[in-house]
Amino acid sequence: MDIRHFRYFVAVAETGSITRAAERLGIEQPPLSQQLKRLEATLGVSLFRRQTRGVTLTEEGQALLPHARLILDLRQQFIAQAHGLARGEKGHLRIGLAGAVPLLPAMPFAIRHFRSIAPDVTLSLEESNTPALCEALRAHRIDIAILRPPVSDPDNVQVIPLLDEPTLIALPKGHRFTHSARLHLQQLANEPLIIFPRELGPGFYDAILAAYQNAGITPPLGQQAPQIAGTIPLVAAGLGISVVPQSLHQLHTGGVTFHKIDEPAPYATIAIGLRRETTSPLVELFSQTLQHIFKEGVPA
Repeated sequence: MDIRHFRYFVAVAETGSITRAAERLGIEQPPLSQQLKRLEATLGVSLFRRQTRGVTLTEEGQALLPHARLILDLRQQFIAQAHGLARGEKGHLRIGLAGAVPLLPAMPFAIRHFRSIAPDVTLSLEESNTPALCEALRAHRIDIAILRPPVSDPDNVQVIPLLDEPTLIALPKGHRFTHSARLHLQQLANEPLIIFPRELGPGFYDAILAAYQNAGITPPLGQQAPQIAGTIPLVAAGLGISVVPQSLHQLHTGGVTFHKIDEPAPYATIAIGLRRETTSPLVELFSQTLQHIFKEGVPA
């Protein structure tokens, strides 16, 4: 038996005629009759009662018809699933996001756009730091990461640049510079700098301190934040100032004011992280979607 026997059986059952079934299937009537007899012999049951005009199902045929239809439906589902996987339109995609990346306006827009072109894909999101995301990529716990380069293992993790996000100075509300739209880092030379541990995002950490160095100052380091977004509550508590990605201005605006930075100003670089081995069509489609959205920007 093969799949064609189920197709023959269903066609004859639905048309009630071997002649009409042969026309539907695009084959000659004698070979179809022979295949049906061979199928009945293989199964050990009669499927049809042959009559002067057409055929009708036996009780055994009636009992087996739903199963034959199910087999044909499963075959179609199997083929559709395989084609969808090959096009990157089906499957499960596990996405890792570095700290504060979900706050970028382009991220939710890119995910919504991807859902519109691949509605049958299941998405899982998890937020972590860049080193942990690289390890998760290598261990196949996630499929793609949006991280802050550099990566600790460039031999195994491919980096595709997405965005150099501008940064802002976060001040506690009521600070003497609260009403200044722009600030130079030299104006804040003696202010305690609240920053996250370097191992959570070495690229952004180094960019902040390099900007201070280029301004000719070494800031006193204040209390350490547990993560990039964690600097904002500490600033609001009056424990110091911080340099944060622009997207963080959405957080805790009641106790913090945000200010543009005169050059030299650091940037919070965002990039896609992929395993260097061959990627799946699903990962490739999502990567291309991200690159397109970040390049074109979010519509107003």
